[in-house]
Amino acid sequence: MKTEKIYYGAAYYDEYMPCDRIREDMRMLREAGMNVIRIAESTWATMEPHDGVFDFTHLNRMLDASAAEGIDVIIGTPTYAIPAWMAARYPDILAVTRAGKEIYGRRQNMDITSPDYLRHAERMIRHMLSHIQGVKHVIGFQLDNETKAYDTRGPRVQVMFADYLKEQFHGDLDALNDHFGFHYWSNYVGSWEDLPDVTGTINGSFDAEFRKFQRKLAADFLKWQAAIVEEYRRPDQFVTQNFDFDWRGCSYGLQPDIDQRSAAEALTVAGVDIYHKSAAELDGASISMGGAIGRSLKKSNYLVLETEAQGNPGWLPYSGQLRLQAYSHLACGSNSVMYWHWHSIHNAIETYWKGVLSHNLKRGAVYEEVCRIGSEFTLIGDKLKNLQKENRAAFLLSHEALTGLSEFPVSPSLQYNEVFRWLYDALYRMNIETDIIYEKDLLLPGLTESYDTIFVPALYSVRAETIPALRQFTERGGQLVATFKSFFSDEYLKVFHDDQPHGLTDVFGMTYDRFTIPTREIMTFHDPAFTDPAIHADVPVSVQEWMELLEPAGAETLASYETAHWGECAAITRNRFGKGTAVYIGCYFDEEILEKLLSSLMAARGFDTETLHFPLIRKCGRNDAGNRITYLFNYSDAPISYHHRGTDAHALLTDRTVTDGTELVLAPWDVVILESADA
Repeated sequence: MKTEKIYYGAAYYDEYMPCDRIREDMRMLREAGMNVIRIAESTWATMEPHDGVFDFTHLNRMLDASAAEGIDVIIGTPTYAIPAWMAARYPDILAVTRAGKEIYGRRQNMDITSPDYLRHAERMIRHMLSHIQGVKHVIGFQLDNETKAYDTRGPRVQVMFADYLKEQFHGDLDALNDHFGFHYWSNYVGSWEDLPDVTGTINGSFDAEFRKFQRKLAADFLKWQAAIVEEYRRPDQFVTQNFDFDWRGCSYGLQPDIDQRSAAEALTVAGVDIYHKSAAELDGASISMGGAIGRSLKKSNYLVLETEAQGNPGWLPYSGQLRLQAYSHLACGSNSVMYWHWHSIHNAIETYWKGVLSHNLKRGAVYEEVCRIGSEFTLIGDKLKNLQKENRAAFLLSHEALTGLSEFPVSPSLQYNEVFRWLYDALYRMNIETDIIYEKDLLLPGLTESYDTIFVPALYSVRAETIPALRQFTERGGQLVATFKSFFSDEYLKVFHDDQPHGLTDVFGMTYDRFTIPTREIMTFHDPAFTDPAIHADVPVSVQEWMELLEPAGAETLASYETAHWGECAAITRNRFGKGTAVYIGCYFDEEILEKLLSSLMAARGFDTETLHFPLIRKCGRNDAGNRITYLFNYSDAPISYHHRGTDAHALLTDRTVTDGTELVLAPWDVVILESADA
């Protein structure tokens, strides 16, 4: 979605404040150059303190105070944290999960399929939206909050799952038993009434399909809410959702518990919550990854609805980092930067998740940097909004493959998102920007033709239509790069009984039927880039976590295993297929070596892999005027030089002309933004 300006703001909750200072807060927001607040999604109990009794005092105060300062508002439906009275009066609303019956206390503890929950949620949404209809500075609505199915799996959900399977298999139990392999260990199901509760299953296919069903429940729940909101919203108001990510102490990869691409169909604009490490660990990779997924959901610009100002202990940004982070979001195609949240909370579990203001609520160093960012956004934001990316490489991601590798993991430390980030981060450090696509995107007319290279990390579970699409992409001239654990099973995790990789042995020019966990195995590369110039010999590389013993059948061996026990086997192969190239990486190894491999592969396709490298990161796109915007980021504590090449550019932050050959010096944690009219 295109926007008229960069939205810059924070979540704000009058309900949480230890004293009445709403007028002062709104003035401080405006003085900081902020133009939007997010409200309401966490405060159902405040707005409905008793069953059917509504109190919009705080909502009114926030709307009135923000209007007085010219600040726009995004209102969230407050459905992800239920009031205490609801759990007490309707205990069946609390979900039954794999761990048992939920106990009231934390958020997201409800069964989103519960009729009582849905009835109360709809009543709350309708009362709130009716109350704020006509408020002109409400610019949009956020559905729920980081929505998932929360592992709901009680008796009603099991019946719903059985109905889902009946529809999917057209009532054919033989097909169900065949696809899920229920003949194994006497799991055969003779009637639909005998379909067991999935919680006790030992069948990975059955469990994975239930998790797919749970993802559908979450997406359907958001679509249900969107239909209600649609009855109230004006044409100029947007509908969004703040999707989050898989978590490894910060935003890390594809969220396993909701099909965000499907859920986003109900939205007018996708939103994301991106949290990342700061201080010495700030590298921008999670921001970039989250932005790529954000763009993928609607194939357009997105909103960053939550990111940290100070955040967790250990995330306190160095001077300049908050500004660097803000522009990093915009460089990925976001049209907003919004902090969680305005002030640090004085009670409860997020007491030490600090906001723009610290607990003393004074104008500290973080607030002053926020002011600098807001001032710059006001001056140059029109040139930065609606950035259109022109990436030539993409990642093919899959929720089914993610689930498949969690059912049959390589190892606890090497799961689907780890393989994705292994590749993604290497390309990020090399300044090769990438998009995200999904299996169903391969059927979109012209999509694959727009990319030179498609990376396929661990596509363990593959849909039937994906195979011919990737064959065609390669045959037409594309470069296909796949890793181990790809093309192994169908979408029900039933392992293919032909040669691996399924349907693509001629594309990759190799096959394999042996794989193992390496212990002391090494491999060597057959490429001068991997030769030690001091001794003119191949440098051995340790193989880690997983190895597939590839048997070339026409493919070039880029790396081979050094082993006396399993014969001559390749570790990495490259094959010409039609006009294109297919590369298969059959094992996991050090990221520095991976960078060398990818640099060689991408350089052969015309990508610049030599000019820039992390900690200097470059991101590009085109603005509304059709001009090229180039962001340069220094993610380090030391100054970095950059020599501008090509068309004259205008440095937006310093208002100077940069000509061909000009040396730019980026201070630690600094950013330079260039606008040029080159084609």
